[in-house]
Amino acid sequence: MSRQTTIDSLGLLVRVRASEVDRIQADLARQEATRGRYQANLDRLHALVEGSGASGALSPALALNCGQYKQAVFALADSHRTDLHLHEANMQVAQRELANAWTRREVLGMVLDRHQGAADRERDRALRKREDETATQAWLAGRA
Repeated sequence: MSRQTTIDSLGLLVRVRASEVDRIQADLARQEATRGRYQANLDRLHALVEGSGASGALSPALALNCGQYKQAVFALADSHRTDLHLHEANMQVAQRELANAWTRREVLGMVLDRHQGAADRERDRALRKREDETATQAWLAGRA
């Protein structure tokens, strides 16, 4: 495989890894928005419980109704909290995946830079050699 083919292949791999990083970042942004919605829902549920007032100051029928309402809201809030914790665990997995993808992209980028540097040095060496040969021929032609 030629040096340029290697560089082209590494460049493609770096672009693929960069798109993977972008995809994971977009996924994390969506997950963060979902986490925010869960948190906002929990805050609203808490406000609903607080807004319903004390059930002990009401008539027995209304107190029973208010108590059942609060129980239902608490159960819904518990369910949302459980879902939120599971979602946050998934986000942590995605964050680790992002860190790994970013590391893979950076490592490939460094390998690509090393190969490009070697190719540049090789081109410079070949150019200097041609210039030296041309200068030598010109010097020899001037002596004759």
